[in-house]
Amino acid sequence: MIKSLFLFLLSFLIFSCNSKQTETPEKPSKEEIVTAMNTANDYFMNKFPDPGADLIQPPRGKDDDFPDGRRWQSNIWTFSTYATGLMTLYKTTNEQRHLEYLIEWGEKKNWTLPTEEMWNDHLAGQTYIDLYKIDTTKTEYIADVKTSIDAFIEEGDTQGRRFGSDWNWIDASYMAMPLFAQLGALTGDDAYYEKMHELYLHMKNEVGGGLYNPEDGLWWRDASFKPPHTEPNGENTYWSRGNGWVVGALVRTLNYLPEDAPNRDEYKSVLKEMFNALLKVQREDGLWNVSLHDPTNYGGKELTGSAFFIYGMAWGVNNGLIDAEKYESAIYKGWNTLVEDCMHPNGFLGYVQGTGDKPSAGQPVTYNSVPDFEDFGLGMFLLAGTEVYKMD
Repeated sequence: MIKSLFLFLLSFLIFSCNSKQTETPEKPSKEEIVTAMNTANDYFMNKFPDPGADLIQPPRGKDDDFPDGRRWQSNIWTFSTYATGLMTLYKTTNEQRHLEYLIEWGEKKNWTLPTEEMWNDHLAGQTYIDLYKIDTTKTEYIADVKTSIDAFIEEGDTQGRRFGSDWNWIDASYMAMPLFAQLGALTGDDAYYEKMHELYLHMKNEVGGGLYNPEDGLWWRDASFKPPHTEPNGENTYWSRGNGWVVGALVRTLNYLPEDAPNRDEYKSVLKEMFNALLKVQREDGLWNVSLHDPTNYGGKELTGSAFFIYGMAWGVNNGLIDAEKYESAIYKGWNTLVEDCMHPNGFLGYVQGTGDKPSAGQPVTYNSVPDFEDFGLGMFLLAGTEVYKMD
């Protein structure tokens, strides 16, 4: 009964969304897109001029183990997510100051990875490799990340990092999957592709019985969110940013994989299924709720998952994976809302859900709320903008 009611309401929502999408939103100009990205990025770089400085995570409450805030290295996953976005901005605008900021970051971290959280720690390596490809004499850029992944493939060595060796939470796909693709393309060694696909299939089909639900075209964040766990409305818990991590992982992996590399069709197929599912639950304002199947559970605008979905759909259109006529309206509406409703005049990005693993994490999410880290949301915003920029 609950399922039937949900499907009825969802069909009504789809009809409403489709009606809205016939009203073609204004297509942003390339100049407007670059201006928005630079405004947001300049705000951040001015606030955090030293990319090597430690990050301070504010205490989460009176019972926090770190009442004065927790100190993290700046090559953890949050800043490294920003770095992936800044790298795409540099490739789009070719502004030397962006490249210099990234190189300074790598130099101050000695081109090494953290050694605390398996897979989260490896995200920095993706940008290290991108920077190495600009100047292949700088072999020190990739020495640590290649050594780490090679040891993992050969011996299962995680260097004592927490969270295990599997991608047992879907966020890990973004942190690691494109990295394996980069190393495979860089070296010509298929072992990287093979291990990547093994880890991907394990995440998709085996962790907790499989974290991907082909019936809904969406992913559970980890096994703890699978049924009997549900949202307040009785539906499956599909966390927006969690699904965004997968979209970002698959898009970036396909960007790095050679055309003749194995398993490209599998990754494209899942992306298409996800885009179809996501289009159905897009909010009328163009963004997505933190809970994709329960708009009443902390419903409202949210930037991070939305930016990933806009990034992915724009990439899908640009690469002929999905139909432009079907998706362009959703993409432009989403991007325009990110800029008009989320970005402050000074470049600060609102509606960013802080770190966490579910819809209730990092709440409240508002126009003026400041997340515990300001870096990763900006990275996602830049990824979206640089891909929308490429649209004809």
